[in-house]
Amino acid sequence: MPSNKSVSDAPITQFINCRILRDNELQREDLWVREGRILDPEKLFFDEQGYADKRVDCEGSIIAPGFIDVQINGGYGIDFSQASEDVSDGVSFVAKKILEHGVTSFCPTLVTSPPEVYHKVLPQVKVHDGGPHGAGVLGFHLEGPFISAEKKGAHPEKYLRTFKSGGLEHLMEVYGSLDDVAIVTLAPELPGSQSVVRELSQRGITVSLGEHRVLLLVSESVSVQPGRFHALSNPSVSAVVQFHHRDPGIVGLLTSDGIPAGRAVYYGMIADGIHTNPAALRIAHRAHPSGLVLVTDAITAMGLPPGRHTLGQQVIEIQGLHAYVAGTKTLSGSIATMDMCVRHFKQASGCSVQEALEAASLHPAQLLGISPKKGKLDYGSDADLVLLDEGLHVKATYISGEEVWRKGQ
Repeated sequence: MPSNKSVSDAPITQFINCRILRDNELQREDLWVREGRILDPEKLFFDEQGYADKRVDCEGSIIAPGFIDVQINGGYGIDFSQASEDVSDGVSFVAKKILEHGVTSFCPTLVTSPPEVYHKVLPQVKVHDGGPHGAGVLGFHLEGPFISAEKKGAHPEKYLRTFKSGGLEHLMEVYGSLDDVAIVTLAPELPGSQSVVRELSQRGITVSLGEHRVLLLVSESVSVQPGRFHALSNPSVSAVVQFHHRDPGIVGLLTSDGIPAGRAVYYGMIADGIHTNPAALRIAHRAHPSGLVLVTDAITAMGLPPGRHTLGQQVIEIQGLHAYVAGTKTLSGSIATMDMCVRHFKQASGCSVQEALEAASLHPAQLLGISPKKGKLDYGSDADLVLLDEGLHVKATYISGEEVWRKGQ
């Protein structure tokens, strides 16, 4: 125990024989944890004369911050967009399962649905920390129904909405509540959207300006006007855009001089080998590596065999690694896991191990404004950790310094 009892007499865990992802580098040093937080060893040694009560031999593993998935619709037979009496049980089941993929925090995502679904589902799940019971819930991601019919992707058109007069009041009528909501995806071209963006941003909710396929997440409010992007004065907005030679979309934004200096731009990519061509991953990464956020967009069928499953109000058919709206070739979510996305992103983009890991941890934490606590292995940060081998396969997952999953156990 530390000799300075005024600091803490809680046990200290020392992770040894590891490489730690810190400051964009893999550093060979030990990691010290107490009371769920990462310790500064110099202060521990010199100020407290403390020592480890427990040592964990990582056997040469990489230690990265726990992965954060900000867009996951369900998995293992659970559809977050299905109204039922036991929604919280379903979310908890998925939260437990995704520990094996290195995910320590996530945003349960609801696709475009009728109001009664939001009114039924949202009150049942609260923001809470992770632990042996499963990954922590950071808040809902509400993807729709305020999106464009022209760019609806797999969202059912009959449930799409536009903003009536009053904007936010109409949004509240549809959702019922914004408690425990972290992200709202909406179409910036809808009349009245800019006032809604401002209101949501002021409430600390990240706004995703959305089309389907590629999610662009901007830490300053951005609205899309014909031919250009311009920044507003409020924080936490995202957008979804596509690439075309006459409408460069995400690449045009990331290489634009229209974004004021010092304003971070984040964009989400589903690196499952299906949604995003490897060339697109390389282009996006090279254009703006510090803003790339890996998301799974996983649906009910993640972890299940091929066949027919649901996503909200639609039937989805799994063919190999493809998830289609039944009877069409419209992609609808993925069946990828986050560790799969990390490995594919590294292989397809040619990025470094550090960059691949940060795209699944640091960047989503920065997007949500929680990077002081999560997404880093800095002193004082939450000890949410994932241990990986050289091939970036998950060996073990820790939340608050406690082991919650280990391969083979």
